[in-house]
Amino acid sequence: MPLSRPPKDLLRPFVRQLWVSDGGGARSGGSGREMMLPSVSPHLVLRLAENPLRIFWNRDDAEGFTVSAAVIGGPRSAPYVKDTSQPVATVGAVLTPGAAGLLLGAPAKQFSGRHTALEDVWGVAPVAELRQRLWAARSASCRLDLFEAALVARLPRLRGIDPMIARALAGFEAGASVGAVVGQSDYSHRHFARRFTESVGLKPKTYCRLLRFGRVLDRLAAGPSETAADLAAEAGYADQAHLTRDFRHFADLSPGRYRRMAPRFARHVAL
Repeated sequence: MPLSRPPKDLLRPFVRQLWVSDGGGARSGGSGREMMLPSVSPHLVLRLAENPLRIFWNRDDAEGFTVSAAVIGGPRSAPYVKDTSQPVATVGAVLTPGAAGLLLGAPAKQFSGRHTALEDVWGVAPVAELRQRLWAARSASCRLDLFEAALVARLPRLRGIDPMIARALAGFEAGASVGAVVGQSDYSHRHFARRFTESVGLKPKTYCRLLRFGRVLDRLAAGPSETAADLAAEAGYADQAHLTRDFRHFADLSPGRYRRMAPRFARHVAL
């Protein structure tokens, strides 16, 4: 089972959650594949075995393609399918929108909608050394501590998050519209959208739609018997049909089918 915890205070502006898995537990159904639902948060994942992450273009793709054993998963607005047929020990972090690029060392837009080999950003030797140290650690908690220390070691080279982006993210989290946030920024809509997309990796409107979709996933996990109409109202959709359209767009599933599949983790849907 995965072990997770929030990071230390120094990392909290850049990292939302740290986690580690020993690779054990049940596999994702008979197909050995999982559909991963979209998220506004970039992810940093290091597999502690030599077999790299394999991604499939869609459910019908039989071959797929490999990325690396150390991967940056960018923010995305569409689901993807990954191979889970050979579980391995893994260490990872859920990064903070708007600040992830500072920790990774490149603009978040560079990682948007794709998987990038961590070696291409941090270099082959540092990544190989970190994976080796993580593999040699005695326990899951030791691996988490080592991984956290490696991220903290990058902090002296970081700048602070753009105050405009920080205010925008807080506004969107509170439910403000894109127009309202742009109006408070003293910038034109075009300039605001360009800076936001560069820092976060998603356009403002897409980011807000994904936030609302995420609230629905959280509600389904917390109250699986809640009606679709109630879910739509509480998440801020115009009506149930609006919720269903967005759910199909982001998950390639209807809310009802997602509910029947009952995934163990909200964004990991076994195929």
